[in-house]
Amino acid sequence: MLRHLLKLIWKRKSRNVMLTLEILLAFVVLFAIAAFGVRSYELYHMPTGFDWRDQWAVRIRATDLKNDAALFDQYKRALLALPEVEKVAFTAFPNYTMSRWMGDFSLPDRSHRLHVDLMSVTDDYFEAMNMRLVAGRWFSSIDDGAAATPVVITRSLAERLFPGRSAVDQDYVEADDEIKTAPQRYRVTGVIESFRSQGEYMAPHPFMLPRAIPGVDTEAPSTIMLKLKPGTPRAFESRLSATLKQVRSDWAYTITPQAESRKSLLRQQLLPLIILSVIAAFLLVMVAFGLFGVLWQNTTQRIPEIGLRRALGASAGRIYQQIIAEQLLLSSGAMLIALVLLVQLPLTGVFGDSLNWPVFATAAALSAAVIYLLSLLCSLYPGWRAARLSPTQALHYE
Repeated sequence: MLRHLLKLIWKRKSRNVMLTLEILLAFVVLFAIAAFGVRSYELYHMPTGFDWRDQWAVRIRATDLKNDAALFDQYKRALLALPEVEKVAFTAFPNYTMSRWMGDFSLPDRSHRLHVDLMSVTDDYFEAMNMRLVAGRWFSSIDDGAAATPVVITRSLAERLFPGRSAVDQDYVEADDEIKTAPQRYRVTGVIESFRSQGEYMAPHPFMLPRAIPGVDTEAPSTIMLKLKPGTPRAFESRLSATLKQVRSDWAYTITPQAESRKSLLRQQLLPLIILSVIAAFLLVMVAFGLFGVLWQNTTQRIPEIGLRRALGASAGRIYQQIIAEQLLLSSGAMLIALVLLVQLPLTGVFGDSLNWPVFATAAALSAAVIYLLSLLCSLYPGWRAARLSPTQALHYE
């Protein structure tokens, strides 16, 4: 039966080529959208490395902000005096924003050069964000006066910089070819599982958190991170703002709960997926109309052939099965060609981890299921119409 169907499809290859191309293109577009969706789902369920519940961020809006140790100590004391505040830390920018700071780093011998995300944080940042270590320790006051800047790095960065050995107490340097002086040196004090400052849909890029010391570093941290007691209401913002104004009344402050920042960023990050889904829906409708029209026309042109089969004793059910099976085989051939082309993407690693093998396999399976379902639905009525033909109708066909 299969061999017979393949022969029939091959004999009508000139008519089937456009239909095959249409299915192939639809499968490729569906695959791209499915891969994006599957990768987003995969990223969403990866750990971000920090907690967002009961954390608030305060951006200091000042043109004359300087790294004054006394000023930041005053902020910390004033905020900790509030009964709702449990921890106070300072950093360059808050999480759940589109801000990123990146640089190139390598081992002292210039090997293992990597492009790394980084964000400077103070000693209390890790407790304020409920972070957890997998190796080593957090940096603290015992690192004062160290020759190398203490830093906490993610596991992915540790594995790439120091493959096959522990990263704790190892050194690496800034790899900036434009700097002619001795490069900035960093010493790893601890390793965390991951850190994705832009939230659940950020790719797990190698990340480092160097120590920031108010009054010592060149750049002043412009963000205050607060860990509040569970259940602190939004009305606390007015008291918090008043406390900040007591320290510097001439500066502006933007106060945002991390829960709200997370919700807003998630909406922005999901927008491309929503747009692609709408495009896919329109594409499927167009393909369905085209597929249905072609199958209807093919069935009409094959009335003599179908009537002859009926005259030779083929049942209506067998005719029905033939029409549907032919369309499913045609769809299988188109998707097979597309898969031969698409499989080159994970083999060559052109998209990196964004198109790993689990994502590829899941996206291919989902796209194939949609194409098969669409082919089945579009062939049901033409198949039923062909099954109702009688030999006498074939004799009267011109």
